[in-house]
Amino acid sequence: MKKKVYISSVALFTVMFLGTSCDSKLDVQPTQSIDESVALSTSRDVEVTLIGCYDGLQDVDVYGGGFQYTSELLGNSDELGFGGTFQNLLEMNNKQITTANASALATWRDSYVAINRCNNVLSALDIVDADKKARIEGEAKFIRGSIYFDLVRLYAKSWVDGDNTAKPGVPLVLTPTRIITDADKIPRSSVAEVYAQVLADLTAAKSLLPEVNDANVNYANKFAASAQLSRVYLTQANFAAARDEASEIIETGGYKLVPEFSSLFYTFLRNSGANPAEYIFSMIVTQQDGANDMNTFFGIKIAAIPGTSGRGDIRVLAKHRGLYEAGDKRGDFFLTPTNNTYTQKHLDTFGNVLQFRLAEMYLTRAEANFRLGTVVGAAPLTDINMIRARAGLKAATAVTLESILKERHLELAFEGHMLHDLKRNKLNVGALPFNSPKLIMPIPQREMDVNKQLVQNEGYN
Repeated sequence: MKKKVYISSVALFTVMFLGTSCDSKLDVQPTQSIDESVALSTSRDVEVTLIGCYDGLQDVDVYGGGFQYTSELLGNSDELGFGGTFQNLLEMNNKQITTANASALATWRDSYVAINRCNNVLSALDIVDADKKARIEGEAKFIRGSIYFDLVRLYAKSWVDGDNTAKPGVPLVLTPTRIITDADKIPRSSVAEVYAQVLADLTAAKSLLPEVNDANVNYANKFAASAQLSRVYLTQANFAAARDEASEIIETGGYKLVPEFSSLFYTFLRNSGANPAEYIFSMIVTQQDGANDMNTFFGIKIAAIPGTSGRGDIRVLAKHRGLYEAGDKRGDFFLTPTNNTYTQKHLDTFGNVLQFRLAEMYLTRAEANFRLGTVVGAAPLTDINMIRARAGLKAATAVTLESILKERHLELAFEGHMLHDLKRNKLNVGALPFNSPKLIMPIPQREMDVNKQLVQNEGYN
């Protein structure tokens, strides 16, 4: 397992900017604290802090794998087998999570570290160079809104389960936290309030970000925000808005379905680390920076493919393999080096961690159009057949909601969608109903101990 070193947000904030305050090596400021006017005193300081926001986003317990594998394990209905020794992941797979679960704590903690960095950036926009201000604000709001969206999906009841104004979501922290006081120990905002903030951040990000991010092509742009908005709207069953965001990307984003399904993966080994034309946004991994915990747990070293690695903890079972039609290239994208079968999506040691790709947008548009009886952009059958053709399958002559959802399941398998797609469609996870408390992560016990304003999720002591 990749080694992780945790640094508190306050300490990291101090270290990042300490050098800007000294004119002499002997004129050293105290390292336990630093005046805010010194820490964020130039536009460059804010830009460096924004890099820290991305570093927090790509953390292995956030978008570097944690959000994704948690969804796959909690949503697993005997399509995956878990053979690892990590108790925290075993609890997820068995739906027997405890309040001391290490992943529940790490994802919560590291998400709020990244959010705090975003809040620091947003608090200092007045000193940002005018030609960079909109982009930097948009990137920070994209990251903050995205993290809050995935936090509320994992640590609170789903949008379709009851009164969203009454259900506790997660605490909304929208200003920088530098020294912890009792005023920072706030209760959980409602699910409705969290989603409202998510939409506010992502909508603002979309309006502020350029179509191509010239500062760094691997950072968020307008279409990354639009893709995330499409997911949020789909989760809320706002099908018209989800359809429109997805269609905008398809029609104007400049992204293309790659001809071969297999070329979507192995980004380092086969594409020199560059994203395929279908990727809208991903967490970039190189030999010098970044980490991929989807590789850690889904991957395994294959002697015939140098550059592959992984613990091999998460295996693909016969139930999933049996869902593919004969001739489906996606059904062949597995390897069985021993007695266990593994997906090839996450074998690349330095593969980028995918967040959004164009096929998802086609599937979202098809589903939304079908549910609404509309034909915005294309008919549902047309969009589904785009995906089927790439998979090497014959064109379908008709579609149903069930067939569209199955196509989504097979195309996006093991990419972090499982739990959320089941919940929004009110489908069981094995014998558990979609709204079972066992399918919601606990508020970490450490957080409950230090913040008496928090209420625990149902089913946890």
